[in-house]
Amino acid sequence: MTVLTSQPSAHPSEQPKYRCPLCQHPLQLSDKTYRCSNNHCFDQAKQGYVNLLPVQFKHSKAPGDNKAMVQARRAFLDQGHYQPLIDKMLALYQEYADLAGEVFDAGCGEGFYTHQHKTAVNTVYGVDIAKEAIKIAAKRYQNCHFSVATLADLPFANEQFAWITSVYAPILEEEFTRILNNNGYLLTVTPGEKHLFELKELIYQQAKAHDESKQPIEKLKMLAEHKVNYAMCFANSDDAINLLAMTPFAFKASQAVIDKLKSTTSFTCHADFVLRLYKK
Repeated sequence: MTVLTSQPSAHPSEQPKYRCPLCQHPLQLSDKTYRCSNNHCFDQAKQGYVNLLPVQFKHSKAPGDNKAMVQARRAFLDQGHYQPLIDKMLALYQEYADLAGEVFDAGCGEGFYTHQHKTAVNTVYGVDIAKEAIKIAAKRYQNCHFSVATLADLPFANEQFAWITSVYAPILEEEFTRILNNNGYLLTVTPGEKHLFELKELIYQQAKAHDESKQPIEKLKMLAEHKVNYAMCFANSDDAINLLAMTPFAFKASQAVIDKLKSTTSFTCHADFVLRLYKK
């Protein structure tokens, strides 16, 4: 099996292929400005990303995860607690994908899953609605292309991608299918029944298991379904606190729960993922 390796931190040499979010015409990059034939312009930020979310498309001042959630997720993922998930995702990519095709990570956050797919022969894009997340991603993983945009109206041409990943992000079949090329693949990662159940038990009086039966993909053909389930053992409170902070549970947790996690010397919590692979 081919081993994917992250490439050196350098801006990709290829011209990023985006379309204008206002008129859907192709964007060309020149002097750090993306411009379409209708003269709509979008400046490239110093970190290397481009903001393709016009203000009129925003539903709030700062949509997406806030800075604290982004930093907590980055700190947690850097500890390798989700490595078994990464290993399975990359194994499926190597088994099924056109490894020279373009890759898209939908709802990429700070780019942790995005950059894992980068090789010397492919082109990898990540999109998120959270500007704080994209700033971190673009600065840290300069061998991928990152942009701020909405998943509901992606800044890409029809049938552009050979491989799309969606990890804990909204799954929008119609739009994903539009940008997926014929015989391309979509890999979704959603919570398994017991995902973070021990954490939920601290917060809710009656913790409920995730419903695995929900499948937002209806038209694409599902080729495979895999489950990745294992116990995460945290030897310090920082990992448990970061895990809490990067999830929506953070808004429900009482101060007593937070204090309990801060004072703990060990905490065990299950990771439980459902991976579904679809083909167009």
